[in-house]
Amino acid sequence: MTGRWLRLVLATLGTGLLAAAAQGAEYRSVTASAAVLYDAPSARSKKMFIGPRGMPLEVLSTLPAWIKVRDVTGDVLWVARADLGPVTQVVARRLTNLRAEPKERAAVGVQVAAGVLLEVLGDDPSGWIKVRHAEGAIGYVKADEIFGR
Repeated sequence: MTGRWLRLVLATLGTGLLAAAAQGAEYRSVTASAAVLYDAPSARSKKMFIGPRGMPLEVLSTLPAWIKVRDVTGDVLWVARADLGPVTQVVARRLTNLRAEPKERAAVGVQVAAGVLLEVLGDDPSGWIKVRHAEGAIGYVKADEIFGR
């Protein structure tokens, strides 16, 4: 009886974990002019980094006043919940082409370096994101080439 119960619990947990993974990550952007990112959920903890407006962060967990996040480099930090809002920008993970259309073989308008912030203009159902570079160029990037979506 114990072995059966254990297998049922493990199967249930596995199904729940798979469902959570299928939902994808949740992201937020810094909406304050800048946000201090800390090593713990307290303004008294060590200040680790200043995040600029628009910086996307992956949400890992939430408390009433704090959100535990991961940045594009993989660092896990804490930020005041009030400093975050909906995703407005994404970050290029590597040298990335902004294409004229949401197609692999579409003309390249601009190349952007890793770490460049791009304003999100919309999502294409085929897995492409329409973005605008700070200098005005508009194009499409593949979702796997950016962080924050």
